[in-house]
Formats: sequence, C-alpha cells, structure tokens
Amino acid sequence: MTQDAALSGVAPAISVRDLTKRYGETLALNGVSLDIAPHQTFALLGPNGAGKTTLLHILCTILRPDSGTALVAGHDIVRHPLRARKNLGVVFQEPSLDDRLTVYENLDFHGLVYQVPWRLRRQRINEMLALVELSEWRDELVRTLSAGMKRRLEIARSLIHESRVVLLDEPTVGLDVQSRARIWDYLGELRRVRDITVIVTTHYIEEVESCDEVCIIDRGEILAKGSPAALKGEHGRQVLRVVAHDQEVGTEIQRRFPEAIRNAAGQILIQAPDAAFAERFLATFGTRIKSFDIDSPSLESVFLSLTGRDLRDRAAGSREQTYAFGRRGGEHTR
Repeated sequence: MTQDAALSGVAPAISVRDLTKRYGETLALNGVSLDIAPHQTFALLGPNGAGKTTLLHILCTILRPDSGTALVAGHDIVRHPLRARKNLGVVFQEPSLDDRLTVYENLDFHGLVYQVPWRLRRQRINEMLALVELSEWRDELVRTLSAGMKRRLEIARSLIHESRVVLLDEPTVGLDVQSRARIWDYLGELRRVRDITVIVTTHYIEEVESCDEVCIIDRGEILAKGSPAALKGEHGRQVLRVVAHDQEVGTEIQRRFPEAIRNAAGQILIQAPDAAFAERFLATFGTRIKSFDIDSPSLESVFLSLTGRDLRDRAAGSREQTYAFGRRGGEHTR
C-alpha cells in the first residue's frame, strides 16, 4: 500500500509488488510495483510488447508471475485466485465471445458461470444491454454484430457478476475513431452507475487524457505514474514535428540531432531543450523542410522524454503472443 493510501485508510483496488515475468530469455516484467486506488480510471500506457498485457494476464490469474505478489480487492491472485476472479471483470484484447450464441445467451452463460441468481442475472443483463445500447440486438447472433458492437457486448459481459474492478486490454484496437470514442463514453458511464475501478491498457495516447491516473510502462518497467497534468508538468517538453524535403535533408537532421525520432507518419520528432530552439532550427533548416509544427508539452512528449523514442505500434513479441493464444481457452472457464 502506498503512503497516501495508508494515510487515508483506503485499501487499493489493485496492489502489485515486485512482479517479474520472463518468456524464455525475454524479461516481460521487471520488478513492477504499483497501487491503484479504488473508483479510478487508470491507464497503462505503452507500446505493444511493453508488458501491459502480461501484467493484466497475471492480474486475471491466467498467468503466474515468476516472483512478486499481486492483490485484487485484497485477495492474493496466486493463493486465492477464485476470490480474486469474483471481483474482476475482464475484456481481453482478442475476442472471446461465442459467436454461435445470441447477445443475450452470451451474457446469460457468463452469469451462470459466476453463479449469479436467475432474477439478478436477468436484471443485470437488461441493465447492461441498455447501458451499451444493445437492447435491440439481444436476440441477434453475435456473428452478425459489428466489431464495435462486439466490444460493447464484452464490456457489458464483464459487469454481469459482482465485479469491483474491470480490466480492459486494448479495448479500442481495430475500431474506427467514432467507435473508439463511444467505448470511452461507455466506460465513463460505467464509472458513474457502478462505482467501479476501471483499468485500461492502450497505446493510443489521445485516449488517456481524461483518466485519473496514467502509468507509462515500457520494456517491462514503470517509468512514471500520475495524473495527465502532473506527468506533463514534470516530464513534458516542446516537440518539433518536421517533414524534410527529401531523404538527404532528413538524414542530415537526424545526424545533427541524434536524439530525433522518425515516426510512422514520416515526421521527424525533436525535443526542444529550450524556448529558443525552434528559432535556431529554422535558421539552419528552414528552407529545406516541407512542414514544421511545434507541439506543447503533451503525454506524447512525456513518453518521448522518458523513453527517447516514439510510442510505436508494433506486434507483441512472439512468445507473449503464443502464450496468450495458447491460454485463450482458459478464459472461458473462469
């Protein structure tokens, strides 16, 4: 428990101490420790392969840590996994609905697995379908739904039982911009009506601006944690976004500024060390660049400052991916 939590007398919703996990020689988690206060929206921000999914799989009890401890609502995930699971609702990165069943049947089956009494189960199914705007599709086969509707159904399913903590692993991956925005709207409404703790992993920086706390994780280590405003105030810098006229100019810029990063859009990102940097840069390269923008301190610049690289979007490591898919069957038997 953190000092702040101890002083307030409020136990964390999640408490993690010195968690370590390896896949062969790959260190996925390197002594991770953190507390997540109840009733927060907490984001784990980092690129694919940073350790976010590994941490969530450990908290879900489908993966055992090599060392360290983790408590979910006060229950040890290794010694008392069933008690921990009863307090958890989970939305996995990979789809885990049965598309041969209807919307209602998927929710009903989940409630049966968690031994939710029939009357309460029916009440919650109706409430959750209304919340995620799927009441009209209750009798439709899941295979007929769009990707965004399936994701909303998975969120509804995570709250049929007495979940106090909801874990969502990259819930908006593969969705269009409008669907992604709606998912976050639903999560905000869930916080309001159920008084739960929401923990989300993502590599979309723009999605975490409204979270209570953001934890930046990369290469299995926590680099910083705090509110978006606090992180930007402590670690954020101005960032220059430059598009060079040609490859030769781009190479010269990166040679001149070895800390510069070329992102997926072809822009060269350079952290400004001081207020006069942009003026000096333009004096040198102004006639040889296509475009030039200055970003104020942001969560993206925080990530750049802490890691020295862009928040990349690449596939998870093969060992982590293989393990996750290999255990997929276990997610239906929680």
